[in-house]
Amino acid sequence: MDQRLTFITIGVEDLEKMKRFYQDVFGWKPFKDEQGVVFFRLNGIVLGLFPNQELANDAQISAESRGFKRFSLSINFSSEAEVSKIFKRLAEKGATVLKEPEKVFWGGFSGYLQDPEGTLWELAYNPFMELDEEGSFVGEVAS
Repeated sequence: MDQRLTFITIGVEDLEKMKRFYQDVFGWKPFKDEQGVVFFRLNGIVLGLFPNQELANDAQISAESRGFKRFSLSINFSSEAEVSKIFKRLAEKGATVLKEPEKVFWGGFSGYLQDPEGTLWELAYNPFMELDEEGSFVGEVAS
């Protein structure tokens, strides 16, 4: 199988609230918003918001899990200053701050925000990864 990722779908309790969060706080524009699903085009990946119960039904599993979701989504930037600037702007617009950006054990700089339904978003600068002009990872990981 090819080593790639095309979609990330987040099951949400309140689709309208979550759509407004990603539009108003992150400043993202949906490219599709109809029939109970919202899609945001990212740099080569699509982020989908889909009602939690419907996502669980589609996967034929229970929708009753709560608490820590055991994953985070990360947006990498080209400098520590850029991370701090964007982090501050998102916090001012209402994103819940979990951890202010700081130097981290692996040599980078990152902080964590949370959307209204608990999805973790890491904003990070990784000095060992090169990004292209669209913010996509390119090349090899430096050591």
